[in-house]
Amino acid sequence: MKKKIAFRSARIFDGESGALIAGKNVIVEGATILEISDVPIAAGVEIVDCGGRILMPGLIDAHVHVYAAGLNIVRVAQSPVSYLAHFAAQFLRTSLDRGFTTVRDVGGADVGLAMAIQDGLLDRVPRLFYGGRVISQTGGHGDFRPGDHALDAGHYCGCAHVPDPMAVIADGVDEVRRAVREELRRGASHIKIMASGGVASPTDPLDRCQYSDDEIRAAVEEAERAGHYAAAHCHPKEAVRRAAALGVKSIEHATLIDRETAEFVAERGSFVVPTISTLVALFEEGEKLGFPKVSMEKLRRVADSSLSSLEIMKRAGVKMGLGTDLLGTLHVRQSTEFTLRAKVLPPIDVLRSACAINAELLGQRGRIGCVREGALADLLVVDGNPLEDMSVLGSGGDRIPIIMKDGNFHRRAI
Repeated sequence: MKKKIAFRSARIFDGESGALIAGKNVIVEGATILEISDVPIAAGVEIVDCGGRILMPGLIDAHVHVYAAGLNIVRVAQSPVSYLAHFAAQFLRTSLDRGFTTVRDVGGADVGLAMAIQDGLLDRVPRLFYGGRVISQTGGHGDFRPGDHALDAGHYCGCAHVPDPMAVIADGVDEVRRAVREELRRGASHIKIMASGGVASPTDPLDRCQYSDDEIRAAVEEAERAGHYAAAHCHPKEAVRRAAALGVKSIEHATLIDRETAEFVAERGSFVVPTISTLVALFEEGEKLGFPKVSMEKLRRVADSSLSSLEIMKRAGVKMGLGTDLLGTLHVRQSTEFTLRAKVLPPIDVLRSACAINAELLGQRGRIGCVREGALADLLVVDGNPLEDMSVLGSGGDRIPIIMKDGNFHRRAI
């Protein structure tokens, strides 16, 4: 018989509505929420008295790189996967400590890590959705070779078989199709292409579009044919618009978006996952932690526009998820994404991004990111009201006395 646990005396944030629900008990049976009602709790059910605290869904981070063990991505790309796996384990466990019960990796995590979690070799970690290696053109944001390294230098090739654990280089429609199929064969729930220049890569200008329309279209087609979707790294407005026009479901960053492009993205129904915390963290600490000089120069441009891009997208009605994209030791700043966004967005919008919208993006609406009957029992009990004070979630987990994932307590401090 599955164990039953009842949360009582809680105010419930369901993951979407701005109105808290009072006077209801939340009954968990096994890994799922069995019932939300005011029916008296049956004898024999374990009771958790929340003491008037808010009960809410576990958080979702829709943009992580669990293998990003340092700020110098060139070095990370050359690291043994065995080392990166240990880093990933540490990052995942501390993410759950901060209340993130689900994460989506958009570059690096692979089938081996997923198997370790599934088989219980790596426990007390969030649920993981992974996309395998990112797919990049030669000289693109996923090509981490220094500019003086040739493609045939012995460590790289121009096909889908690159030993880099973070990225694969694929040029031309046929190579892109093959690369997408390979990541999907390895169990990816989505694929990610690099559709513009980026900050961390050494040789690509930030404002350049990458991949041809035909190559992007091929990636989208292959992902959708397999029942999955494509995500695309995009900073400049031109790359954002093109990705939305070509059917990309999840657009990452969009820091240089403008009003017209945001309205087009909203009309197309694409999601955008901004990642503010990594830009701020790198701006403040990157130089002293060894972030390359060329990357620091590119960073300054996107850091200046990061918060204003949120305001632009909110006014346009874009579905914004929540992601962090933090590298190396900066992972400790994961929770700051909440307080940073709250500088320009209402708290309810930030909460919806981390709960209902991210769940919809992942194809898990009604299953995670919500408190409703039949959903997975990923639950937090928090000290304070995040609908009024985002520091409740922005303090790194210190104000989350209860963390439950799949009906199991990860933390129980009341």
